[in-house]
Amino acid sequence: MAIAVVIYLGVTAWQVWRTGQQYSPQAAGAIVVMGAAQYNGVPSPDLRARLDQAELLWHQRHSSSIMVTGSKEPGDVYTEAQAGARYLESAGVPAGDILEAGGRDSWQNLSEAAPILIARGDVSVLVVTDKFHVARSMAIASSVGLTPHPTPTQTSPINGLSALPYYAKETVGVALGRIIGFDHLNSIHAFG
Repeated sequence: MAIAVVIYLGVTAWQVWRTGQQYSPQAAGAIVVMGAAQYNGVPSPDLRARLDQAELLWHQRHSSSIMVTGSKEPGDVYTEAQAGARYLESAGVPAGDILEAGGRDSWQNLSEAAPILIARGDVSVLVVTDKFHVARSMAIASSVGLTPHPTPTQTSPINGLSALPYYAKETVGVALGRIIGFDHLNSIHAFG
């Protein structure tokens, strides 16, 4: 049994890494930016890298809509989505091209974004997040009725050896999500 678990985790780790290396920009209904921390309306360096990637894809005309996601922590004035929208608007993306959805974790971000996107006919989406987070985000997007394509940020501040703990966490998250369902994974606090 232990050997099977080690093999399963090893294969999943390779899949998480490999999926993060894929970059497949193409015409899509929307660009979906996975939420990350913000500080009083200012995106964290990680969120800023994701927003910059979304802006690039928007400028390249892969989609005319950007969906920013994420809610806020208690005491925050702005949600991650609001901070993202403000950042994109300041970079020249018209407010009418920006959509917002809440959510305290990856599952909620995508499960709240999906009905809005599907109602607009925007089923095909470009998923923008960090390379280590692409596999789980793509799996969740698929499970909520979207057709995702990986477009990870190329400028994440989390890279090299500092990314290894994130890859490890995502490996466990994808492995567990496949077994218990990604909708149940959000009940485990570590997999936000």
